[in-house]
Amino acid sequence: MPQPAQEIIGEVVSLWRYPVKSMMGEELNAAEVGERGLRGDRAYALLDTSDGKVASAKNPGKWPQLLQYRAAFVEPPRSGAKMPAVRVTLPDGTILASDEAGINEALSRALEREVTLEAAAEAQGAGRARQAEEYWPSIEGLDFQDTVTDFELPEGTFFDCAVVHVLTTATLNRLRELYPQGRFEVRRFRPNVVVEMSSPVKDFVEDAWIGQTLRLGDEVRLAVTGPCPRCVMITLAQDDLPKDSGILRTAAQTHEVNVGVYASVLRGGQVRRGDAIRLEPVTGSIS
Repeated sequence: MPQPAQEIIGEVVSLWRYPVKSMMGEELNAAEVGERGLRGDRAYALLDTSDGKVASAKNPGKWPQLLQYRAAFVEPPRSGAKMPAVRVTLPDGTILASDEAGINEALSRALEREVTLEAAAEAQGAGRARQAEEYWPSIEGLDFQDTVTDFELPEGTFFDCAVVHVLTTATLNRLRELYPQGRFEVRRFRPNVVVEMSSPVKDFVEDAWIGQTLRLGDEVRLAVTGPCPRCVMITLAQDDLPKDSGILRTAAQTHEVNVGVYASVLRGGQVRRGDAIRLEPVTGSIS
């Protein structure tokens, strides 16, 4: 007997990919999703040559301008092909390409720290996990106060935790109600998939998805694995967004520092802006 069709709960309103870790990324109309999330997401990262750690805007004292850099692929990444080069636009408008001679020297001069640009494929081939650093501001509800801690990235990747981050406009609208002075824009939270709900709710609706399968369009299936805990990055300035510690304080005081959810990929495929979103029982594996 055929299974009844699941109810549409929303649609994809934007898709985001971040070619270089901790730099501004690119908004997409469509993306290919594989085992490691949206193809090309966190495909590159900068390594601090002094300690081998991954450069992360989570430690703004060490990397104060990193989130002001923008990265975009010179051509779309494709399955089975070598990851294409990226163009990095510096805060002063200078554009560098990852495949040009002297890229590491130019980035080192700009950041005033010696760095190398590494591809995730190289880290994966080395079979090792990288470390990064995170600064914890003095905000009630955080695990640490005014200190820097180390954390380990999943082996062979430049992700902090999961390969896909999903966020709803319902959550952003709820946060705006709680802190009207803040600019709760998608860019601050660096999601991969932004969902607009079919009903005009203002709530942390993603919480109810944990442990379920999210179906995006006709092909992609995501297993929602847990909440996405936030950090100092959502408070930082980028483009025209001002620095605002109230963004993180609101998340800490009202929702245990969580905004959005993490997910793994059960089935890959194409996802497009406007695709319907449905909830299904957890089943299947990446294909």
